[in-house]
Amino acid sequence: MSKNCMEIERRILRLLHGHKSRTHLTQIHAHFLRHGLHQSNQILAHFISVCASFNRIAYADRLFSQSHNPNIFLFNSIIKAHSLSVPFHQSLLLFSSMKNHRIVPDQYTFAPLLKSCANLCEYSLGQCVISEVFRRGFYCFGSIRIGVVELYVCCEKMEDAWKMFDEMSHRDVVVWNLMIRGFCKTGNVDFGLCLFRQMSERSLVSWNTIISCLAQNRRDVEALELFQQMEEHGFKPDEVTVVTMLPVCSRLGALEVGQRIHSYASSKGNLVGITTVGNSLIDFYCKCGNIEKAYNIFQKMTCKSVVSWNTIILGFALNGKGEFAIDLFMEMRKEYLKPNDATFVAVLTACVHSGLLEKGRELFSSMAEDYEIQPKLEHFGCMVDLLGRGGCVEEAHKLIKSMPMQPNATLWGAVLGACRTHGNLKLAEMAVKELISLEPWNSGNYVLLSNMLAEEGRWEEVENVRQWMREKSVKKAPGQSASG
Repeated sequence: MSKNCMEIERRILRLLHGHKSRTHLTQIHAHFLRHGLHQSNQILAHFISVCASFNRIAYADRLFSQSHNPNIFLFNSIIKAHSLSVPFHQSLLLFSSMKNHRIVPDQYTFAPLLKSCANLCEYSLGQCVISEVFRRGFYCFGSIRIGVVELYVCCEKMEDAWKMFDEMSHRDVVVWNLMIRGFCKTGNVDFGLCLFRQMSERSLVSWNTIISCLAQNRRDVEALELFQQMEEHGFKPDEVTVVTMLPVCSRLGALEVGQRIHSYASSKGNLVGITTVGNSLIDFYCKCGNIEKAYNIFQKMTCKSVVSWNTIILGFALNGKGEFAIDLFMEMRKEYLKPNDATFVAVLTACVHSGLLEKGRELFSSMAEDYEIQPKLEHFGCMVDLLGRGGCVEEAHKLIKSMPMQPNATLWGAVLGACRTHGNLKLAEMAVKELISLEPWNSGNYVLLSNMLAEEGRWEEVENVRQWMREKSVKKAPGQSASG
């Protein structure tokens, strides 16, 4: 290569790594085409890496396919690009193609392959890659050992992961985070927390990982304590922290902490503008009863997803503003956003809480007819509750009988409540018997049936209920009446 070409190549590489947007990629591509450098493996490899960072994998594939003589550097770049984006198995196919080209892999080839196996949760395939690593003598490299740990963690093989972790003389923060995530994912949150406390060095990912695990397991007080410790150690929340902590704050009623997180996200414009953060803020204020604040955030969002609409609709529904929730649903349709299962749970909940019986019937019918969404148990539950509250007890019972799935205790409980309110003793008795069948351990159902029969003077049947309780070893809770 001439000195002039080498200088042009260096300039193109500087342009690539100083890129600012997707538009720059096509401009840089045109630049090296003009100078006849489209077969430079070095430029193509760097270009593919940058494409991967913008998730432009199809563009990367197109350039790779045009290479006449790809080398190990170029193959490693395209394999790594596919290990970061679905479909992950493509990187394994490229590895086979690389071997067909008689190109010998190096240590940089295997870490992305292990990552693809981890993302696919392909334990057996990962074991084949590990065998190849051993055969070629690359097992000592840190990035490969981390890749092996990640594979075991993703496949929930924590004994294998622990053995590898235990053998590592140098454990960086990445491998600690993987182990914590693995133990928490497999239900051993306490051991994950123990590992976290042993870390001499932590990253923001470390804090997010353990706080998220605690939050997912409803250990909210501990999650909040760790979040406060995180701040004391000088770590600033990111998108993951905010989305994790806001539900914790709403469940604990920690309004001030949630507001402080909101204030921080607002001071970092890039945070509050993220859709997931906006959705979490809407949900937080809805659950704290500040529906006006939630709606204000919703209105200011530049990019609203279906989740955004569902969250605000449900928020208005649960805060007793059903008609406004229905108006929002109609507005959502005007925005040409297709509602999903959760949308209909939200609008039907609005109908339940505001007693909008006819609107509920209309919306429930429209699910399959207009949107090709088959009602699920939650939708039937909303309708049974709505019909029961509206005094349409027989219609609620008929709806339950028409369901393609088995009704649960919640549905029969709603029927029972409606029967007792509107005086349908025969159906109430049936509902209680269904509840006993579904919850044979629940003494309250037996006591309720016994009391209902006693009110009718059906003493022989009262004795039968008591006999059922004795046979099933069900004990009456203190304070419950069993009709004498």
